[in-house]
Amino acid sequence: MIDSAGIAGAGTDPVVDRLTTVLLGEDARREHGFWRRLVATESFRRPAGPPPGLSPDERLALTYTRLHCLNEALDSGARVAADPRALAALHEWLAPLDPALTTVAGIHYNLFLGTLLDHDADSPRDLSDFLRLRRTGTFLCTEVAHGNDAAAVETTATYDRARDGFVLHTPHSGAQKFMPNTGPAGGPKTGLVAARLIVGGADHGVFLLLVPLTDEVRPLPGVRVRRLPARMGSPVDHCLTSFDQVFVGRDALLGGEQGRVGDDGVFRSATDGRRRRFLTSVARVTAGRICMSASAVGSARATLAVAVRYGGHRYISGIRPSPPVPVLAHRSHHGPLAAAMATVFAMSLLHRRVLDRWEAVADRPAAERAAAQRLVDVAKGWITWQARAVIVECRERCGAQGLLENNGMTELVTGVEGAVTAEGDNLAIHVKAAADMLFAAEPAPQDAPGAAPSPGDLTDPRFLAGLLAQVERTWFARASARLARVPHADPLERWNAAAGPALRGVEAHAYRLAADAYAEAVDALPEGQARERLSELARLFALGWIERNAGDLLVAGQLTAEQADGLAETVERLVTAVGAHLPALADSFAIPGEVLADWPITGAGYVDAYDDPDAPWHRASGAPAGSER
Repeated sequence: MIDSAGIAGAGTDPVVDRLTTVLLGEDARREHGFWRRLVATESFRRPAGPPPGLSPDERLALTYTRLHCLNEALDSGARVAADPRALAALHEWLAPLDPALTTVAGIHYNLFLGTLLDHDADSPRDLSDFLRLRRTGTFLCTEVAHGNDAAAVETTATYDRARDGFVLHTPHSGAQKFMPNTGPAGGPKTGLVAARLIVGGADHGVFLLLVPLTDEVRPLPGVRVRRLPARMGSPVDHCLTSFDQVFVGRDALLGGEQGRVGDDGVFRSATDGRRRRFLTSVARVTAGRICMSASAVGSARATLAVAVRYGGHRYISGIRPSPPVPVLAHRSHHGPLAAAMATVFAMSLLHRRVLDRWEAVADRPAAERAAAQRLVDVAKGWITWQARAVIVECRERCGAQGLLENNGMTELVTGVEGAVTAEGDNLAIHVKAAADMLFAAEPAPQDAPGAAPSPGDLTDPRFLAGLLAQVERTWFARASARLARVPHADPLERWNAAAGPALRGVEAHAYRLAADAYAEAVDALPEGQARERLSELARLFALGWIERNAGDLLVAGQLTAEQADGLAETVERLVTAVGAHLPALADSFAIPGEVLADWPITGAGYVDAYDDPDAPWHRASGAPAGSER
């Protein structure tokens, strides 16, 4: 067992510690302490990870070995599955170390166990095999022909009244379950299978059924599992899975208000509409999107910490004779990292705001939950896309060293792509958010609370907030105008007319929300250095977005020509201010020293990682090879 201490006193600098609290929350010890300590233990240290030469199958076996280590360290897997904060923290801390482990753990604890627990009140089950990992849980929803339109899956579960159960069947190639981790690695597996529920010849929509899939060595009768081609990044046993008249009892159906089959063999539902029934059944996908944001936040922090440390250790010489200086001293190097730091803090703060909001609406009316759901979707897309940009930038700043597995970046470059696609492709969920916001006619506020009238001062956070709101209004106004030009077109043509600017509006909305989260965090800090550092980051973040939209703001009369011309200089001054504190800001991520030590370029002696003990520089001066033997 790992105790839950571990955040308080992680640093020795009170400014750093205060910024760590800003990033991780006031209750960081309870929420993050366990996970921070866990990743520093031997089972999760990088030397136990995939060194060069380990085959993909051996790396996959390591993933499931670590899953068992994780499960043994927990006091209760059910408690983690039932707690959205624990699930998010799991992803935030494990993703930088082992993206494959994070994938299978997220599936087991959130999509599988979490869904079972959400339905437990309707039909209590014995979950001991899954809690003790005698069987690993997986989730089979998408199909070869159905991804983001998973409500249209074609696997069927037909009720057989004579046997009082369901017959699962895959009708054609496009209905094979696509990407579940159903391979033999990790031992016996059971899945939650999304299938069309057919009762009395009527299609009642897509429901989940609990289905044993494999034993210790092979798929169970009627279940066919075939390994998919290797995917980019860390290996996971992604497979094609199909069913040939597989029978399961009536209690395999995960029922609830969305519907159930009674003892009389009749289907009844309190939920109208097949799509709503499907969304109720797979509600855990929303928690999964929060987890994708968490994994992206953790991965971006880790790569940025590595890049900042390496930049301070890597010395270069100039054209003129002078002592070498750290590459981080150069504006061309620390400038992109300063912008990345501002973005990573924004990602972290927005993620925490979304998590707070989602937890707060658990028992609220449907309209409030729908608004929170949209917030989750907007944040998931924006955060994972921002993480991709940060990770790629940091990898590039580390040069060839960043391309080597042992320095911890390569798996994260590819791992973030999984977060972009998993639990709803980013573009698809942003399209839905764009449509909701456009047709709901909910423009950004005309002014941020207490905003100063335009023209204002670029050092005034209230003025910057108003500019961010104006950018959002501009893009949604353009979308509305384009929609109005084709009032009698078919729905697809109308949406295509508005989609481009509406998606830009969603992006602007995300920037505004992140800036709001920054403002709230700054206001919560007392006067002092921590507040100064956070204020600099907040302004750099906001002005970076404003600079990209300066033309529109100038046209709208929100910026003067003089302000627009001075944006570049203002940003440069902030880059200088943030760049001077990059090492301390990276320390505020509270990444354990043991984890950092496993990535050679984070240490000043990184050259020693490549030393050759048999090389001539280790022999006595002038001694020929072999003379020391």
